Amino acid sequence: MELIARSWADLQEWLFEGSWNAGLRRFRSNWAYRGAGRRDTGLHTSLARLGGDFAAREQHIIRNFRKYARRTLVGEDSVWNWLALGKHHGLPTRMLDWTYSPYVALHFATERIDELDFDGELIAIDFHGARKLLPDSLRELLDNEGSDVFTTELLASVAPDLRYLHRLSSEPYLIFLEPPSLDERIVNQSALFALMSTASARLENWLEQHPDLHRRIILPASLKWEVRDKLDQANINERVLFPGLDGLSAYLKRYYYERTVPVELRRDPEV
Repeated sequence: MELIARSWADLQEWLFEGSWNAGLRRFRSNWAYRGAGRRDTGLHTSLARLGGDFAAREQHIIRNFRKYARRTLVGEDSVWNWLALGKHHGLPTRMLDWTYSPYVALHFATERIDELDFDGELIAIDFHGARKLLPDSLRELLDNEGSDVFTTELLASVAPDLRYLHRLSSEPYLIFLEPPSLDERIVNQSALFALMSTASARLENWLEQHPDLHRRIILPASLKWEVRDKLDQANINERVLFPGLDGLSAYLKRYYYERTVPVELRRDPEV
């Protein structure tokens, strides 16, 4: 499903649509979000962007990362903790960044000044629905835990390595994984990782096969500055999401940027 947001009110309605949980009598969304500054940029993993036979290099990358980064590991010595740590520090992996927070996703769709005059997008996936499509052993483990997503420890208890995921099913499937709380950045961003069961499987193909489990919200260029300014006022910005001087500097750079409005984007903000 593709939706085009025409106003801030549209976004609020769609971002939280279907979040009422009748059993809990609470608003608890089953959606994970990812924002992009330009629409149709794809869902390519950092591993796939290496090009060539990237899947064959995955184990070599992980092995060498473990060898040289061993002193920095926090928690159990499992491949899932290593992958989470590596992903957090820019290592090419099959994981993609997602978040529980639609506002954090909106931040990443509007953070770059050079992309604010281009249409952006938010992609949302129903992780509760994705859980139902997992192989039996993985789904039963989550059922027993009363959870829709894995922690690194939980996944390690049934899948000791990446190759084990492929052995569980001949059909590619999608896993959502909560990373360990390595630092304030992960915590503040309500971070969530998603990975396919094989390195070569493409998330876009999986989404095409399960159109009822995802939706795409287009963020027109004409709306992006309004969204950006309102997020800043709500304190959803680099100061919070990237604690430290780098985040503060990035926030101040954008906040004090003098906007030049293209003629086609000029409009009465009250309209």
